[in-house]
Amino acid sequence: MNKFEELEAFVSVVDSHSFSLAADKLGVAKSSLSKRVSELEKRLGVQLMQRTTRRLSLTDSGRHFYQRAVAVLADLDEAEKIVSDAQCGLIGKIKLTAPLGLGVGPLSTPISEFMQLHPSIEIELDINDRELDLVDEGFDLAIRVGDLQDSTLIARKLSRVGFAVCASPAYLKSHGIPEHPSELVGHEVLVYSNVSTSEQWRFEDKGTRVSPKVKSRISANNGEILANFARQGLGVVKGPLFYLQGLIDRGELVPILTDYPMKQAGIYAVYPPGRLVSRRVKMLSDYLLAYFRAC
Repeated sequence: MNKFEELEAFVSVVDSHSFSLAADKLGVAKSSLSKRVSELEKRLGVQLMQRTTRRLSLTDSGRHFYQRAVAVLADLDEAEKIVSDAQCGLIGKIKLTAPLGLGVGPLSTPISEFMQLHPSIEIELDINDRELDLVDEGFDLAIRVGDLQDSTLIARKLSRVGFAVCASPAYLKSHGIPEHPSELVGHEVLVYSNVSTSEQWRFEDKGTRVSPKVKSRISANNGEILANFARQGLGVVKGPLFYLQGLIDRGELVPILTDYPMKQAGIYAVYPPGRLVSRRVKMLSDYLLAYFRAC
């Protein structure tokens, strides 16, 4: 029995939750599909599925094997696409995720340019400030800002971004201008909930770390809405300049605590581990790198 056909049969049954639906999807007889799965279990010497008249469920061994089988089939698919891409123009879909501020800001231009250069490329873009699981959710590439927590990811630095602490002119007129990070304790602070408060509101003062215990009535998992709240006078915001700079240039926000500069953060192209990187994904990453370096 062909090992590829066994893996394909097993994964298809799991994904479809049905032998009948999987057989229709693969265009084979249900009996043939059942035989492939049975032969796979026999060869491995372990039961992968528990079958009843009403439902299918994976055993513990089946769950572990399914994850590896999906990865093997995905790698084979990517290998074929790499060869295909090399013989013709770039073609296929790139599933990409990026933070909202980058996706609607600096990232939109190079992606548009890349798609104009390669008309057979499709891009599925998920704009999300939450760090999604690249493997479980099937992403080819992620653009992330800041320190990378997952050491298994393959990362490529594209650029760096600076940060600022700001408030509206009306807020500063009403509440005063803090001259030292410790004075933020007496202010309304807008908190970005995807990062711990102590990490977000961390400053360096002559080599000493200062992390004021700020208070907040507003927290959100998106930086742009916090910047908008700050623009309306609701408090002090900290965030990357790629979405604060325009508000600063228009005078809607005023930088404060500028004597206490904050560490820049990296902007990274991140690939899921354990998978081949297709030529189209690599070329998009190359294009983004060249674009950000030229800025």
